[in-house]
Amino acid sequence: MAVKTVQAVINGVTTTLTYNSTSKKYEATITAPAKATDEAGNATTKNDTDVTLGGSLRLRVKEKVAPVILITYPTASALIVNNKPAIRWKVTDNDSGVNPDSIKITIDTGAAVTAGIVKTPITGGYDCTYTPTAALADGGHTIKVDAADNDGNAATQKSVTFKIDTVPPTLNVTAPVNGLITNKAACTVTGTTNDITSSPVTVTVKLNSGTAEVVPVGADGSFSKALTLAAGSNTITVVATDSAGKSTTVVRTVTLDTVAPTIRAVTLTPNPVDAGKTYVISVEVTD
Repeated sequence: MAVKTVQAVINGVTTTLTYNSTSKKYEATITAPAKATDEAGNATTKNDTDVTLGGSLRLRVKEKVAPVILITYPTASALIVNNKPAIRWKVTDNDSGVNPDSIKITIDTGAAVTAGIVKTPITGGYDCTYTPTAALADGGHTIKVDAADNDGNAATQKSVTFKIDTVPPTLNVTAPVNGLITNKAACTVTGTTNDITSSPVTVTVKLNSGTAEVVPVGADGSFSKALTLAAGSNTITVVATDSAGKSTTVVRTVTLDTVAPTIRAVTLTPNPVDAGKTYVISVEVTD
C-alpha cells in the first residue's frame, strides 16, 4: 500500500513531513526550542550572545555579489607626458566589504603588485593610488586591476590601455635658411615633422606678429606654407605639436630688401692719367 501521510510529534506539536524525491525521505524544517528543560522543570536558555556557545549558534550566510572596480586614471587611450603616472581606481562592495589584501595591479606583462598601493577608505570600499617605481617607456601600456570581497567573491578584472609620450615631435625646416636676405616678397616655408608615439602632428606657421596658421601635414610628414614677407627683417616661427601636447619650435629670420643701391659719386685718380700708368677708381655707394 502507498504511504499517505508521515507526521512527527515533538513536544506535543504535530508536524507533517514532505516527501523529498532526491533523498527518498520524508523531511520537515522545524524551529528548535530556545531552551532546554529537565524533568524537574528547570530551564536553561542559550542564544548567540552566550560567551561559550554563542559562536556555534550563529549561522553565517556568505553573499554572492562581487566587488566593483572603477579605474579613474588614466582613461582609455589617454596620452600622458609623465612616465611615472599616479594610477587611480576605486573598489567597492556594499555587502561583506572589500578585502584590502586582495587588491592588486598588473602593468603590461609584469607580475601583479600588491605592495605600494595606497588604499584610502571610502564608503563601501577603498580609493586606491599606485605610482610605478620604474619609469614607463614611451609607447602603449595596459594596466589591470583585481580585487575580492571578504566572502571570497572575485571582482571582474578591469583594464585600461594608454600611451606614454615624453619626447616632442621632430621638426626639420628645410626652407628658408636662417639669415636669408632676398629681394623677393614671396617666401615658401617647407619642412617635415614626425612623432612615432603620438601622431598625428599639428604644424603652425606664424609670420612676425601675425596669427599662427595651421598648415596641412602630409602622410609622409611634409608641409608647405606660402608667405608674403614685409620689407626689412622678418621672423618666421614654425611649431610642431603632437597629440600629447608636446611641441618643438624652429625660428627663421629672413630679410626682404627690394631697394637697389644708390651710386652717389665716382672718382678717378689721377685724372688725366699718363698712358700706360695706373689709376684708382673710387665709387661711393649707399643702400
